[in-house]
Amino acid sequence: MEETMARIVAKFGGTSVADLDRIRAVAQRVKREYEAGHQMAVVVSAMAGVTNDLVALTREAHALHDAREYDVVVSTGEQVTAGLLAICLQEQGVRARSWLGWQVPIRTSDAQARARIESIEIEEMERRFSDGQVCVLAGFQGVGPDNRITTLGRGGSDTTAVALAAALGADRCDIYTDVDGVYTSDPRIVTRARKLSKVTYEEMLEMASLGAKVLQTR
Repeated sequence: MEETMARIVAKFGGTSVADLDRIRAVAQRVKREYEAGHQMAVVVSAMAGVTNDLVALTREAHALHDAREYDVVVSTGEQVTAGLLAICLQEQGVRARSWLGWQVPIRTSDAQARARIESIEIEEMERRFSDGQVCVLAGFQGVGPDNRITTLGRGGSDTTAVALAAALGADRCDIYTDVDGVYTSDPRIVTRARKLSKVTYEEMLEMASLGAKVLQTR
């Protein structure tokens, strides 16, 4: 049966884009969906470990650092990944371009390091879709009322993906990770952890608020 065209938002976390080989593998996966006729928006995290390094540098520079400059520094990890994925897609023959939060723009509150998304202006992205482009978006970031860069809190790329999917009226929002499901606890720490076959929104919210890493609390 022929599959109808869908609009898909796909989000890839830090371990999925940890090095160039993995970024190329992500590009191949996106290319398969693109060649099947789907419109693709891809949200990326920073490469694994990069955000932690940037946070450490900021704290080392000044313990009482300006929160606005903190956001400028820690948002750069996603910028690197978005640009690299766009390049890898182009190398594979896919028309793609990268987007930063302020370029969309993703409008947020002015709460630095924990901003909330207030609106996403999708007009230009819609135009690029109709022109056959893949949109590669840096997650975790937006622009505040004063036009300063903001970040959405750790794990904020998940928030970006879900909010973008809602704004675009996407058919699907796929959040890719390096684990095969949601477990009762971290299987790398707890040997008796078991995978859940299903989970309610309420249970997922409670687990995330208690520190589960699969989904961001918001």
